[in-house]
Amino acid sequence: MSPDLKTSKNTILIGVFLIWLFHLSGLLGILLGYADWFIPKTPLNLLLSGILFVWAFPVRRGAPLYLFLAFALAGMAVEWIGVHSGWLFGSYAYGENLGFKWFGVPLLIGLNWALLGMASGAVSTRWVSGKTGRILLGALLMTLLDLAIEPMAPVFDFWRFEGGHAPLTNYISWYAVAVLFQWGYQRWLPEGGARISLHLLAAQFVFFAPLALRELL
Repeated sequence: MSPDLKTSKNTILIGVFLIWLFHLSGLLGILLGYADWFIPKTPLNLLLSGILFVWAFPVRRGAPLYLFLAFALAGMAVEWIGVHSGWLFGSYAYGENLGFKWFGVPLLIGLNWALLGMASGAVSTRWVSGKTGRILLGALLMTLLDLAIEPMAPVFDFWRFEGGHAPLTNYISWYAVAVLFQWGYQRWLPEGGARISLHLLAAQFVFFAPLALRELL
């Protein structure tokens, strides 16, 4: 990695600290009964997490930047297909809590696909040596996070499926699309970023999983 694309340890530590601060504050606030205040701040939390990730990964130019933008555009494309056709994920529509929409798809969803694609790719690359294993693990990480978010999506007014629950096809399609994202990651393979990526994924799991369990129970 060229010197201008390296990230200092202090930058990573600051990014990790702020990501956990945002997510744990939101989780505790919701659990303590302040959901009406914290839930509408979700778009801001996602945006700030995205900025921190781009800063600390780093995503500045070259392969990381091009891949990040490709993931964001591809994520918007598959969501547009899903929203307007019912293919891939099932019949669903986005709510009002993810900010500005472009043809029915919040722009933040493109950011989220990019974050998950990059973070899962970096973590799987750190954990697994073979390319096929990295692709399958990275796709699994992306799908598991979707599994944790789905029970809370209608509660947070993120999106809502027809019938109230995500169908099995949603997760199958998620994994299939995630495999393509992870193939792209391994094809261009940006260096570094594993530490901030691991903390971003862990913070999102820690935020959504307890709330999802509470909702399901």
